[in-house]
Amino acid sequence: MKSVFVTVGTTSFDDLIAAVTSPEATQVLQDLGYRKLILQVGRGKECPDPFSTATLTLEVFRFKSSLSEDVKKADLVISHTGAGSCLEVLEAGKPLLVVINDQLMDNHQLELARQLHKDGHLFYCTCKTLVEMLRSMDLSTLKPFLPGQPEKFGAFLDNVIGS
Repeated sequence: MKSVFVTVGTTSFDDLIAAVTSPEATQVLQDLGYRKLILQVGRGKECPDPFSTATLTLEVFRFKSSLSEDVKKADLVISHTGAGSCLEVLEAGKPLLVVINDQLMDNHQLELARQLHKDGHLFYCTCKTLVEMLRSMDLSTLKPFLPGQPEKFGAFLDNVIGS
């Protein structure tokens, strides 16, 4: 059963949870063959009730000590653009779609997403363009992110953030 894992990390990103559980988004996911949607909703107010139908199962939780099993089992990960979440998913070799939180002021999420997309490692969108991106992205075009080189990722982050 193909599954999508959605994570907001330790933050709240209600717009992402609402966007990915919208009727349009769940229909596109089903059209793409996904039958399980697992949401990690963090501290958000948006916390949909789990359900199971003939075509889609929704599981929801707030936090776990580790998300590595959820990432490992997923056929697609949809994530906020936190550097730690991006690194964990990319190192696990999973297809990644990051969603920029355009409500945050002075964040560097867009620069991080743009660079990792330019390098061919992920796709990115906003909550408003999520459905369109799900329809159009071709996961087979993604390039592997070579694990075991956190210093390169750290140097990249330092460059983007300006530390």
